[in-house]
Amino acid sequence: MTSTRRIRGAAVAVAVVAGVAACSAPSEGGSGGSSAESVVIGVGSEPDTLSPLLGYGKDGNSKIFDGLLARDAHLELKPALAKSLPEVADDGLTYTYTLREGVQFSDGEPLTAADVVFTYRTILDEKTNNTARSELDAVKDVRASGDDKVVFTLKYPYAPFAGRTVLPIVPEHIAGKQDPNTGSFNTEPVGTGPYVLSAWSKGEKLTFKANPNYWGGAPKVKTFTMAVIADDNVRATRLRSGDLDGAVLPPNLAATFKSDTGMKSYQARSYDFRAVTLPTADKVTGDRAIRQALDAAVDRKAMVDKILDGAGTPAYGPLPVDDPSFAKGIEREQDLGKAKRILDEAGWKAGKDGIRAKDGQRAAFTLLYPSGDKVRQDHALAYASDAKKAGIDVTVESATWEVIEPRMKDDAVLAGFGSTGDPDFGLYTLLHSSLAGDGFNNMAHYDNPAVDQALDTGRRTQEPAERKAAYAALQRELVKDPGYTFLTHIDHLYVLADRWDGLTTQLEPHEHGFASGPWWNIEDWQPKK
Repeated sequence: MTSTRRIRGAAVAVAVVAGVAACSAPSEGGSGGSSAESVVIGVGSEPDTLSPLLGYGKDGNSKIFDGLLARDAHLELKPALAKSLPEVADDGLTYTYTLREGVQFSDGEPLTAADVVFTYRTILDEKTNNTARSELDAVKDVRASGDDKVVFTLKYPYAPFAGRTVLPIVPEHIAGKQDPNTGSFNTEPVGTGPYVLSAWSKGEKLTFKANPNYWGGAPKVKTFTMAVIADDNVRATRLRSGDLDGAVLPPNLAATFKSDTGMKSYQARSYDFRAVTLPTADKVTGDRAIRQALDAAVDRKAMVDKILDGAGTPAYGPLPVDDPSFAKGIEREQDLGKAKRILDEAGWKAGKDGIRAKDGQRAAFTLLYPSGDKVRQDHALAYASDAKKAGIDVTVESATWEVIEPRMKDDAVLAGFGSTGDPDFGLYTLLHSSLAGDGFNNMAHYDNPAVDQALDTGRRTQEPAERKAAYAALQRELVKDPGYTFLTHIDHLYVLADRWDGLTTQLEPHEHGFASGPWWNIEDWQPKK
């Protein structure tokens, strides 16, 4: 009989949420503080789908679904649909979960191990359009052992695997009868979570109602609405008017609510960073000297001070400076002299207008950012200003994600990424060459064998020192051969009506709005007395 041990840890990952929608008022109007049982939150974007089979909620905190495990306020893993944390074989290749008894989907059907197996096998099926499939690369097989046990067999020991099992579980009796890519389940989900979707007006709002049969107890907040408002200023205006009970806001707008009675501000630390993708296919951004010069020319500290009002830190790579795996010594200040020397030595010579050129090619490119995102706009403009001081002409252009997405291969984008819990969560999809151009994975089409090797080592070994060394080597390689210009790590700011108890924040990934935010545990909120 295989011996086992219990696993502990924290894990969360995230991918970029596609689709920024136009703003429109919820038809119910705002609650204006009229009821502690109803909440309207303003967010900047909406998901394309609500099906976990296509990636929705894969990092946990989905209000419609549950995973085998969940995360607490400190990101420690805790049981959810599983009765306890998994039993793990000594060789690290077998994870066994025992399901919680008496859990039902919102349609009344019982949860079984077959639903878990169906969920994972469908995601792993190459015919399913799930761009996060690589996150489950370690899974060799998943099978049911009776109705209440699920056994995962891995191809190789994958240290943070338990963190991947926050992935939401779907009902086979519904989703199994549909095409996962086109079926109605994508917009009419059924799960085991504390809430059920009651209405979705695309580009406008999503409304959720409490699941009275939730295994964790019926929530006190009976309904909540996510109002989709892409423009930061409009979100702030509607919050001030009472049309919203809360919103995610950029620093300059959040600051305007500090003296408002009845409102409370929340600041969450995050791994969320802003970076400029530098497509390798472009004649300018594909030149390593250009990328190195841009890295030296950018004034990260000024961006934190002036754009974020201090609510963040300079980003010297994809991991923040206080992460245990951050490579000490890669911190760097703006150095315009170095940027110019790099370009001079590479043959990029300044013209009469100050813009450099090489072999008839001007050092010029377009930088796209999503419309309505003031923080990204300000980063893009500051980046263009810094670049021009080195002789590189960056044209800043706003567009919707529908316009940006087909241009990502050729044009630079002011992008946002970041995952917490383990370096593998986020770095692999950001940088590995095998994922170049796979949706929002590896947007820069970055291809560096040394980085690929470090990513593979970090993913396939359980030895902590070896993993840390691999990720340190990766970060140093990114300084020498940057596929992105890393700018800032951003703290997330929220303002909400002060009408509930139980609100708190977690250490957050890039994606915030639907999952992250003070409403990550809205099912546990209590009305203030």
